[in-house]
Amino acid sequence: MRDALDATPYDALLLLSFGGPEGPDDVVPFLENVTRGRGIPKERLKEVGQHYFLFGGISPINDQNRALLDALRKDFAEHGLDLPVYWGNRNWGPYLTDTLRETVADGRRRVLVLATSAYASYSGCRQYREDLAGALATLEGEGLELPRIDKLRHYFNHPGFLEPMIEGLLKSLAELPEDVRAGARIAFTTHSIPNASADTSGPAEDHGDGGAYVKQHLDVARLVADAVRERTGIDHPWQLVYQSRSGAPHIPWLEPDICDHLEELHGAGVPAVVMAPIGFVSDHMEVLYDLDTEATAKAAELGLPVRRSATVGADPRFAAAIRELVLERAAAESGRAVTPCALGALGPSHNLCPVGCCPARAPKPAAAGADSPYA
Repeated sequence: MRDALDATPYDALLLLSFGGPEGPDDVVPFLENVTRGRGIPKERLKEVGQHYFLFGGISPINDQNRALLDALRKDFAEHGLDLPVYWGNRNWGPYLTDTLRETVADGRRRVLVLATSAYASYSGCRQYREDLAGALATLEGEGLELPRIDKLRHYFNHPGFLEPMIEGLLKSLAELPEDVRAGARIAFTTHSIPNASADTSGPAEDHGDGGAYVKQHLDVARLVADAVRERTGIDHPWQLVYQSRSGAPHIPWLEPDICDHLEELHGAGVPAVVMAPIGFVSDHMEVLYDLDTEATAKAAELGLPVRRSATVGADPRFAAAIRELVLERAAAESGRAVTPCALGALGPSHNLCPVGCCPARAPKPAAAGADSPYA
């Protein structure tokens, strides 16, 4: 049993997330970090920050990451997996560079990274890898011994990620008034991204017409909807829709938007809708504002009954899935036989991002991939 829980060659797991403000004074500096290099005026950032100010200037994402850290550490301890778990963010404290410096000081030399994004895209994968490369470059400039960094594969179709979402959707359907429940539609939501970014998401062979980003979300939506049908006997029609668009109006982004979709469903006589945010690991600001506030207000305006199902968050099944993914990758790196766990039509994702995977408009060095300068 002890051998089965051996994470060798890894000696640390790093939870890598987006980060968020933890008070009103943090909001604009946080948004300056997020938008660095885009030349957005501070006054515009204050306008954008109103979403955060509605919630006291506090994003829930950091507390949600703390809960996930606790869940991971508890699961590892209960199963005899001796692997310390660190936490670093891209845009707010604890910052990634500081956390990697800490791992080096602690003598960690093989670090496995869990990003809080389950799907392939530039913003959901390669940008994290670019920040890892930037942090390593900083440590290198300081004369520190660099750890080797690997990243866990995309986990969108792991049963430990899917099952909590299925359960959450079933609960939300059950909360609808009985007279509209059977006719309810499911709106699976995820973050809208530019069409050009979607089309080039994933490895080169997946590029075109939404790329891996759309394919992976559609596969998850089918898996969740099929499970709901099997457990309730009711086939709820569904559609993948998008939220949280933030780009210039003239640039095409993935559509339809959730609010437009609710209007369309109401016009078609649909009696109720459950919004299922399958594109998000936790109930962070974009879920709280774009769904719980904005989309829910639109539904109330229409007189359309809606519910919003829960994200995975720190569910113990998700923590167990991460443990399984860690052991899977450790076995592969050690040359031991391993059968990756994945449901659906797409199978397990790649362990190593290939060259050309989720390219940026302006190429930057990226760690933990086939093109990493820190192999």
